[in-house]
Amino acid sequence: MIGKAINYSLNQQDYLERYLLDGSISIDNSAAERSIRIFATGRKNWEFCNTPNGAKASAIIYSITESAKANGLKPYEYIVHILETIPKHYTGTSKDFLQDLLPWSDKLPENCKSMKKNS
Repeated sequence: MIGKAINYSLNQQDYLERYLLDGSISIDNSAAERSIRIFATGRKNWEFCNTPNGAKASAIIYSITESAKANGLKPYEYIVHILETIPKHYTGTSKDFLQDLLPWSDKLPENCKSMKKNS
């Protein structure tokens, strides 16, 4: 068994050392694990997730919220902005305006910004 682990490490050496070449790459996945902890601990309390549609809705809102946090936005204000903007601009044909709603867009209103950006 130890031989398999050593062989795996040797075969994956380039990938395992990648963080040494790029300072922006984290040495671990703690940030990712922290961001999903609330979802894992709260799922038993979220009764609306007992259907596939409920689970999908939960995943969507959770993804938007965590993306907002990771990009230094206030989640509530960001979601309100999205929900107010989409009906005003959606025509059914062009979805180009959606680029301006992404959490890293420079075109977001100032009231959405202000949280410290998470890394």
